[in-house]
Amino acid sequence: MTRTTLLSSPTESTGKTAVALALASEAQERGDDVGYMKPRGTSLESVVGKTLDSDPMLAREVLDVEDEVHEMEPVVYSPTFVEEAVQGRVDPEELRDEVKTAYDKLADGRGSIFLEGADVYTTGGVVGLTDADIARVLDAHVVLIAGFDGYRSVDGILAAARVFGDRLAGVVLNGVEDPGFDDVEGSVVPFLESRGIPVHGVLPYDRSVAGVTVADLRDRLNATSLTDASHDGYVERFLVGAMSGEEALRQFRRTKDAVVVTGADRADVQSAALEAPGVRCIVLAGGLEPPSAVVSKAREKDVPILSVGLDTVAVLDGIEEVVQQGRKPDASTVDTVRDLLTRHADVDALLGD
Repeated sequence: MTRTTLLSSPTESTGKTAVALALASEAQERGDDVGYMKPRGTSLESVVGKTLDSDPMLAREVLDVEDEVHEMEPVVYSPTFVEEAVQGRVDPEELRDEVKTAYDKLADGRGSIFLEGADVYTTGGVVGLTDADIARVLDAHVVLIAGFDGYRSVDGILAAARVFGDRLAGVVLNGVEDPGFDDVEGSVVPFLESRGIPVHGVLPYDRSVAGVTVADLRDRLNATSLTDASHDGYVERFLVGAMSGEEALRQFRRTKDAVVVTGADRADVQSAALEAPGVRCIVLAGGLEPPSAVVSKAREKDVPILSVGLDTVAVLDGIEEVVQQGRKPDASTVDTVRDLLTRHADVDALLGD
């Protein structure tokens, strides 16, 4: 009988994809024939003319499986799909049958299937396909992958635990930063377990997994790089260069790992950013190039300048989204998460061994 595990989350961007594929890789190495499925695609992008979720394609690469993407992702949960569902043009029962049919084909002959939930566990309610619904339809155990952003994060875990009920197999707290790590292990874990919620791991924050690099920013903003500077630096915050050059320099010197967003005509702000050691990148809105003297100075200081053909508001929205979502997982991040699970989690419990 196939063991089915659903990775769900109370909030967005908790690392479900990397954890799901890391567990699947570990099970595969232990001799299990594994499969991966994301019943509702929510991390959407355009690929060969179609709107698809990138996570199933990563699963094909990491697990070296040849399953069809449309079976790994039977529902593309796009804004258009949601609109049609709300307007009554989608049959929830037929949709559940489609998901079950795709699952049965993937599970045939396999020992384990790892299901990745949607962005949050409540997504899919308009068609009766929340994570709890998926768990019921596919008879899955649920592992909750949760972040920790202060003690109020516990509210979300408790709420999700009530929804999943007896199907909840446990919780993994992922990406816990150093300042809160002791609080999590000393207070949060005992509290959750006193409520009957087993905690199977506390994974520390690893910048190589969650951190956003200048290269990530460039690719996801579809930006043009104006210098040959290194794009490996990590960025954690952004600043708007709308003040005077003198005031900009004072602000920029007080920050670290920052992106400065400004216009191509603000050479004073650009020069100030190049004097601040904590600025990792300058992003210019509007698609125009800065003065050649600024580009030369950026090359000298090895600071990337990115040009984006959008207005300032759109650029800021894009950067905020990238920084909040974190780095998109790839094969190397899956390997790193697998190592973190081995060192900081009860992998046997997570795999049901």
